[in-house]
Amino acid sequence: MDHDIARLMTFWTALLLILVVVAVVGWARAEARLRKRATELRAELEEQHRVHERALQDHAQRLQALLNSMVEGIVVLDAQHHVVLTNRAAAEMFQFTYPVSGRALLETVRHHEIAALASRLPQEAAVLGYELRLEGAPTRFLQVNAVSLHDSSGVGNGAVLVFHDFTRIRELEGVRQEFVANVSHELRTPLSLIKGAAETLLDGVKADPVALDRLLTIIDRHADRLTLLIDDLLLLAKLDSGRVKLNPQPTRLQSLVQDVVEDLAVPARTKGTAISNTVPTDLLAHVDPDRFRQVLFNLIDNAVKYGRPAGKITVTGRLAGESSVEICVADDGPGIPSEARSRVFERFFRADKARSRDQGGTGLGLAIVKHVVQAHGGEVRVESELGQGTVFHITVPRGNA
Repeated sequence: MDHDIARLMTFWTALLLILVVVAVVGWARAEARLRKRATELRAELEEQHRVHERALQDHAQRLQALLNSMVEGIVVLDAQHHVVLTNRAAAEMFQFTYPVSGRALLETVRHHEIAALASRLPQEAAVLGYELRLEGAPTRFLQVNAVSLHDSSGVGNGAVLVFHDFTRIRELEGVRQEFVANVSHELRTPLSLIKGAAETLLDGVKADPVALDRLLTIIDRHADRLTLLIDDLLLLAKLDSGRVKLNPQPTRLQSLVQDVVEDLAVPARTKGTAISNTVPTDLLAHVDPDRFRQVLFNLIDNAVKYGRPAGKITVTGRLAGESSVEICVADDGPGIPSEARSRVFERFFRADKARSRDQGGTGLGLAIVKHVVQAHGGEVRVESELGQGTVFHITVPRGNA
């Protein structure tokens, strides 16, 4: 009996041990599966996080590339008016290091007027068309548009400022106003003289042959001056619009210069000016002969008018590299002041206004020279020192025989 009981207890003990082992093995396997699944889930989450981070980075890069492609300056602020986002144009406008984030707006742009404008937001939904003047070298003009940002509940949480540089528009407006003023002045002078001469004739001077001849000469001379001014204005308008059609061809520059020298022989002889043409006979340029003759005429005519009495003008030419030739017109006149040299090719600009008007002309000659040379794909520049004369250098394409 005792022996049977012992065997029974041994059986149940073994069975219990087996059950415990099976349970432990099952738990271990379940735990392993859970750990494996947890590892897989972490890997999946990490991968999703990486994908999300890459997507955010790609989005940020595309947004930054888009902002940097804009000519307008962009500054995005948070609710405390700290910079969140900006672009390269804004960095160039306000001379701060790009990129910048987290800095206060005033610290970034260093302009109190802009900070004051931003402080009007979000009390105002938007501030549009605000004009700003930035002093410096050079002075710039900006138009600012600022818009307040709000979250889904309508609470203000930032702002966007857009800066448009319209300095060039202001400059062009100033050029236009100056041009209109100059044209008006240039037209008024000969018109006043013509009108005065006509009124004198109407008052009964027609019976005096000497006075009649003098007054008719005044009318004729200033009518020609008006015609020349209008012709020059029309030519410049065509050059500006690209409507002047050139007929470039291999042209012997020595012959072209000689034609101009002969055309100006009378005024040169009257002033005692000697004109020397030393351009090589075989030097060819690929230019429109008629238009380039006008360039040479304007330069040599200016040298005769503004050079010293009994002075000397020298026209030289040479090869300038494999594909270009250079023509130089030099005089020994009074020279051009340093502050005027950069403006001599502007329309109606005169270094010595009183002396220039005494000599006649329209004030458009050098502007025409510049535009015609550029239309040929060339360049023109001036060198001058007071008391040491002036040299105009023209570079144009070389011609082939």
